[in-house]
Amino acid sequence: MKFAPLSLCVFLCGMGANHVSAFTSPSTKTSVSPTVLGASSVDEKDVTREAQKNALLGLLGRKQEGGSVDSVLADPETKEPIRIAATGTLLGGETSKSRITYDIQSPTNSFRGSSDTFLNLLEPVDDEDEEEPMFDDSNDEDSTQKLITGALNGLRVFIPPPVRSALATAGADMGDDYIPMRDLFTSPAVSFAYERGWRQGFAQAGFPGADTEYEMARDYFVPATVGTGSMSTVVDMSCATGLFTRRFAKSKDYGRVLGCDYSESMLTEARRRIMADSTLFKMKSTQLELVRLDVGQIPMQTGSVDALHAGAAMHCWPDLPQAASEIYRVLKPNGGRYFATTFLSSYFGTLQQAEGGQTGPSRQAFQYFESVDQLRKLMEEGGFEHDKIQIEVLGTACVVIRCEK
Repeated sequence: MKFAPLSLCVFLCGMGANHVSAFTSPSTKTSVSPTVLGASSVDEKDVTREAQKNALLGLLGRKQEGGSVDSVLADPETKEPIRIAATGTLLGGETSKSRITYDIQSPTNSFRGSSDTFLNLLEPVDDEDEEEPMFDDSNDEDSTQKLITGALNGLRVFIPPPVRSALATAGADMGDDYIPMRDLFTSPAVSFAYERGWRQGFAQAGFPGADTEYEMARDYFVPATVGTGSMSTVVDMSCATGLFTRRFAKSKDYGRVLGCDYSESMLTEARRRIMADSTLFKMKSTQLELVRLDVGQIPMQTGSVDALHAGAAMHCWPDLPQAASEIYRVLKPNGGRYFATTFLSSYFGTLQQAEGGQTGPSRQAFQYFESVDQLRKLMEEGGFEHDKIQIEVLGTACVVIRCEK
């Protein structure tokens, strides 16, 4: 079996980045300082606190004891509405780094989030569990092993599936929980590089560039969002570092923008970029939030989303039929719209050869779409009607999908 050079495989993986399946999971102990704007002056602190207040108000729906019922977000398993309660100082004083934490409850599960990271609706938490100490001298050996395992997991994203198989055959423990389509872009290094050259490289396949792609999506969303004002909700699924999330929010065309991804590191980078943009911090007309989730189990209420965007993402979703069905479910009836871009398989020819014909989410890096008909069938089976699906190919391998519910 022949393998492509590792550097080439890494590059190709970056070209098809998964952004899956405004606030980091407490379990990750990751935080991005909300004082990144240099809030040393009183005015800047006021801006920061006002922005956090607005972010909280954007979550509020029907007031109930123990929090407010969100109008869109839901338990990923049961689809029951969730209640969100905030703890922390909004105005007139500061908690540590002006951080607001969110307790998120459904009748079945509990979740967590914070104002300087994201809402974690992927991993339920046990209210009875106490937070583990950051340092535990009682078991240095286990702690060392965890550090080593974490480092190896970070490196695995750079090892193509066939190479991992060869290493496993040689006796290396590659782990059983690694799924390339899901986990390929959970590395902080990949998240750091995403808007620093990799995304721009999509032009080779025919992608029109982020600004043009955003304008295409915005124009398609007009019939679904016009006249709805502050009530409209747009979801940027597999948002990665927030490349399109920020554009949707800055347009001020929507009442609420949700940037969603599976990767903690992508969301952390998205939060950093949002907090570094004073325009987004001062914005009052659009509520912007980041949510960690699985596109195959979207934590949103049925018929609650006006429009959903997924840029260069579908080829990275492990369970495509489930994802398509979930997207159809959350869109509002009689006009909810879905806009997506992805790649034809020809773009990944070299990577496919390197994989040696191995198939399945645990073996191949991406989903390989051989034709437009394959994608049309996928969306029809997800629930969309045939005559409400439009698919075109730009350049050699960029596919643009437009669907209406």
